[in-house]
Amino acid sequence: MRVVKRRKLQQRGWAVGDADEFLGLTAEELALVDLRLRLANGLKLQRVQRRLTQGELAKVVRSSQSRVAKMEAGDPSVSIDLLLRSLIALGASNADLARIISARNAGNARIAPGLPLSRPVRRDLG
Repeated sequence: MRVVKRRKLQQRGWAVGDADEFLGLTAEELALVDLRLRLANGLKLQRVQRRLTQGELAKVVRSSQSRVAKMEAGDPSVSIDLLLRSLIALGASNADLARIISARNAGNARIAPGLPLSRPVRRDLG
């Protein structure tokens, strides 16, 4: 976030920080969210590269299209185990999995370290 914009928001009573500060995530929770998003983005990339629809992938992993959509969105209700099994079902090798996990960023992740967020500061009403 640009310094000027940050200052303006702070002057108007907004607190500005990172996603982990905003959500109060521990380092372990942040790492888990990051891993889930890396796997979810890797799954979508693998599916698109193989020119499969979500419905077709669902048949391969014996699930539903809506579940595949949740997997690709990094929904917390989807286990990391299911993400890994789905990637393997698409033919991802150990090297592919390592590349997905070790990528520089989690793609277009909604929650990632350093993502600037703004929220109003709570004022004491009492």
